[in-house]
Amino acid sequence: MSHASTENLNVAAFDHMPSPAEIKQRVPLTDSAARVVTEGRRTLSRLLDRQDPRFLVIIGPCSIHDPSAGLEYARRLRQLSEELSDTLCIVMRVYFEKPRTSTGWKGFINDPRMDDSFHIEEGMERGRRFLHDVAEFGLPAATEALDPIAPQYYGDLVSWTAIGARTAESQTHREMASGLSTPVGFKNGTDGSLDAAINGVLSAASPHSFLGLNEQGEVAIIRTRGNKYGHLVLRGGGGQPNYDTVAISLAEQALAKAKLPANIIVDCSHANSMKKPELQPLVMRDVVNQVRNGNRSIVGVMIESFLEAGNQPIPANLADLRYGCSVTDACIGWDTTEALLRETAETLRATVAARSE
Repeated sequence: MSHASTENLNVAAFDHMPSPAEIKQRVPLTDSAARVVTEGRRTLSRLLDRQDPRFLVIIGPCSIHDPSAGLEYARRLRQLSEELSDTLCIVMRVYFEKPRTSTGWKGFINDPRMDDSFHIEEGMERGRRFLHDVAEFGLPAATEALDPIAPQYYGDLVSWTAIGARTAESQTHREMASGLSTPVGFKNGTDGSLDAAINGVLSAASPHSFLGLNEQGEVAIIRTRGNKYGHLVLRGGGGQPNYDTVAISLAEQALAKAKLPANIIVDCSHANSMKKPELQPLVMRDVVNQVRNGNRSIVGVMIESFLEAGNQPIPANLADLRYGCSVTDACIGWDTTEALLRETAETLRATVAARSE
């Protein structure tokens, strides 16, 4: 007796995806890149433990869509990072996955050709290669973990990870964060509430067991030790910013109530700047002044920055794309970025020096 099929009714195809081991074989981790990643993670952990007095700046494009422009940005940022390293710890924002409120381009890994062809296997390999090249420049990288499988493919090249506002209360992402090898920042909810992020930090600090993939691409039960370097990222929400002294004080109180370290990163984009990139420097200056005036809970900031200011829609003819300009959220341009980082270093140099003593 035959039975009607009861599964995969809305699945069009199962296309082959290379295993993490295959992708890593094509783009192997070099010793020099591994040193940069390891040192980046160690430095970030020391910052969170207050053993490194510098100010953290996670900065870069809203998303990577053109590796050539991204690498040009990385070269410039690396030079600036070396110059300002006495005061600032600079990590490049390298985001490949974009959570969408409804529809839109999901990012370089999902659709690297930006034409709805969805060559994920190509995007994964090219994304890993880009992270490798950034590490070879000597620059640690930060990314957002959206797909729970993706870290198996390129997690060995990442020094800091974000769990976004839309996924901070997801059990899947909290479990994943518990096993990541990097410090993990949980963003507050899109409505501005802190509960999901703080509960995410607490959950990720505990061991978990869950289904996932191993390096060979086989389904495995993943058992984690827990991640003790979870922390809070404030990005505003509900149409309101949350970087001012009152909001910071409330966040400190919420962390203390949860018996968590007072480690806060302020995301100068999103609702904190009302998605207006030209306001990001104002947010950063406010936060930096709080640090200069004695605040110890703010360990750093996030900034969306690219070669050119603003953003652009993805055109039908990709040859019409403006080089070095974001295709997702609008960014500040390089000239503003360079001036802002120099200004920040100058403002905080005495503060950092005093903490060193």
